[in-house]
Amino acid sequence: MLAVALLVFREVLEAALIVTVVAAATRGVVGRARFIGGGIGLGIVGAIVVALCAGVIEAAVGGSGQELFNACVLLAAVLMIGWHVIWMSSHGKQLVHEMQSVGHAVKAGSSSLVMLLAVVALAVLREGSEIVLFLYGMAAGGAGRADLLLGVPFGIAGGVAVGFALYFGLLRIPLRHFFTATNWMLVLLAAGLASSAARFLIQANWLPAWHNQFWNTSALLDNGSVVGQALHILVGYDARPAGMQIAFWLVTAGLLVCGMRWMTRGHSQRRSAVTQPVAT
Repeated sequence: MLAVALLVFREVLEAALIVTVVAAATRGVVGRARFIGGGIGLGIVGAIVVALCAGVIEAAVGGSGQELFNACVLLAAVLMIGWHVIWMSSHGKQLVHEMQSVGHAVKAGSSSLVMLLAVVALAVLREGSEIVLFLYGMAAGGAGRADLLLGVPFGIAGGVAVGFALYFGLLRIPLRHFFTATNWMLVLLAAGLASSAARFLIQANWLPAWHNQFWNTSALLDNGSVVGQALHILVGYDARPAGMQIAFWLVTAGLLVCGMRWMTRGHSQRRSAVTQPVAT
């Protein structure tokens, strides 16, 4: 039972942390619960479909179908998170002002919420499909029905509990700093997902590794530890990263930071032009 619970906890934790950051980043936005809940529902349905088609996916592209599928899911999530981060960099102050003046009656761009719905759906899709496949393998390997019936609920409860703990911790950030803090968390999250996508593409032999083990910090913080797994999800930590993973992380983070600064500068210039008095 313990092995099942730990496996489910790890996979649920990965999805829960991503959903948590997305939920916190849309704090006060009207309709966000409906979008996030819809994303979770779509992800669960998609995970079941992927699990049923696992054999076809694995056999695709010369046996590298699963790695390529994971990489595509992660890169799609990176693009959607990046769009939201850049959008929020020019609208965050406006949202703070509206939240302070009219409570929860905040209207964010519907396209931004749709993007985040897709991010939630993709996160649940990937982790949910892995849970189904892993449990199927454990059952085939001799895991009893009692182990599955007891381990799965404990694992889900543990992962969700950690996600809620992080969410309520994020809500303690003062409102004037909230969107800046969550935007930077999303930048790190997107960079980490890009690094993970690079790892899958390396495993599929679609990208060179650029040195298989650029450094090794396993003695300080191992990938298999709870803290190591949490940091892997949130910031892309890897105790033994390949050079290509580091390149993907740096390029993604750099592009998002530049995009945020460009949007912030353009928004400030537009506001200055609107508020500048017209000479008579």
